[in-house]
Amino acid sequence: MIKIREIKAKSILTPSKLGCDYAINPYNGCAFGCAYCYAIFMSQMGHQNENWGEWVDVKTNAPGLLAHELQYKKPGSIFLSSVTDPYQGVEAKYKITRKCLEILTKVRYPAPISILTKSPLVSRDIDLFKKLNCEIGLTVTSTDDPITKLLETNAPVNSARIRTLKELHRAGIKTYAFVGPLLPHLAQNPKELEKLLRSLKEAGVENIWVEHINLSPYIKKRLYLFILKNLPRQLVKFKMAENPKYQERLDNILNEILSKIKFKTKKIIQHQQ
Repeated sequence: MIKIREIKAKSILTPSKLGCDYAINPYNGCAFGCAYCYAIFMSQMGHQNENWGEWVDVKTNAPGLLAHELQYKKPGSIFLSSVTDPYQGVEAKYKITRKCLEILTKVRYPAPISILTKSPLVSRDIDLFKKLNCEIGLTVTSTDDPITKLLETNAPVNSARIRTLKELHRAGIKTYAFVGPLLPHLAQNPKELEKLLRSLKEAGVENIWVEHINLSPYIKKRLYLFILKNLPRQLVKFKMAENPKYQERLDNILNEILSKIKFKTKKIIQHQQ
C-alpha cells in the first residue's frame, strides 16, 4: 500500500550537476521502489520510519511554481527527474509532469529537455514532446528475467519499456536508453547483454548510457538485505561486482559488444565502490 501525501514545494526548477542546468522533480519518493535505487536518501527527509517505495509526496503546486520561476531564471537544459520517476503511477491521476510540460510548451522553452523514466505512461505526452526540444529516455535493465523482475517488483516490465521506445521513435521523438544499473547476473552473460543492446538498437535508440551498479554503502546495505531475503544465491555475484577487476572485465565485454552495435553516442558510467 502506497502512502500518498500532497505537499507544497518551495522550488521546482532546481540547479543540477547531472549534466544539465536544472532538474524538475514533480514528486518526492518513488512507488517503483527498486531494490538498488540510489535515491533512497530521500527517505530521510520526513519519512524516517517509512520504507522507500511505500510513499510518494505529490508537489501539487509544481506547475504554478515553474511558471513563476521561469520568469526570472535564465533558460538552461532541464532533466526530469533526478530523484524520482516522473511517470510513476500517481502521474496518471495528478498529471504534475504533464502540467509542467504544458507550462514549458506555453512559454516556448528554448533549451533542451531530457526525460528519464521506466514507465510506458510517458507515451501519453507525445503531443507535448513534439512542441519542445525533448529527448526521452527509458531505463532498461534486462530482458524480463525473473531476478530483475524481483529487484524491480513494482516497475513496468522491461519489454514494455522497449516497446515504448519503439513507439516514441515511430512518432519522431528523439530517444535514448539508460541501461543501468547493469545487474551482475546479466553482466556475466554476454549473450543476453548483447541481445538486450541489440533490442534497443532495433527500437530506434540512437544514444545509450550503460551504468555499472552503484554499491555505495547506503545503497549496498538495503540491496544486500533484500538479496539475502529473496535471492540468497545471487549475493556472491553482487559482491563480485565490488572488485575493480570485475569492472574492468565488464568494460571490455561492453566495448566489444558496442563495437558491433553502432549507436550514435555511447557512454559507460563507473562508480567508486
